[in-house]
Amino acid sequence: MIQVNKTAKNIDDGIKFMIDAMVLDYSGFNRHNKVDVVRDKMYNDYKNGFKITNGLKYIKVTNDGSVKAFIVKSDNGKFKTGDILKPAGWRAPAMNSARGNVLTGNYSIQWTGPLYLK
Repeated sequence: MIQVNKTAKNIDDGIKFMIDAMVLDYSGFNRHNKVDVVRDKMYNDYKNGFKITNGLKYIKVTNDGSVKAFIVKSDNGKFKTGDILKPAGWRAPAMNSARGNVLTGNYSIQWTGPLYLK
């Protein structure tokens, strides 16, 4: 788990900070002390495999065929612009609570995506 404390001027920068933290967490998960071609390939595939898809209400962040997070594009009453939502499935976020905000920072994230609620 990585703590993201950076604030962002826009959603694109915030998503970049979030992805950078996810990659950093993955490097700890995929840690090794010697040259290992398979692990290096896995790390590079993960690091370079992120795809950002703009929807009407949310920005979907995917990697290797799985949704990692949804980012709220604009305030909608319950959620604020930049809120990070855990995926409920491929097409929709879990609507129970934001897991952080890419604009304001101060949230934790893992390489698998936002954390579960406590």
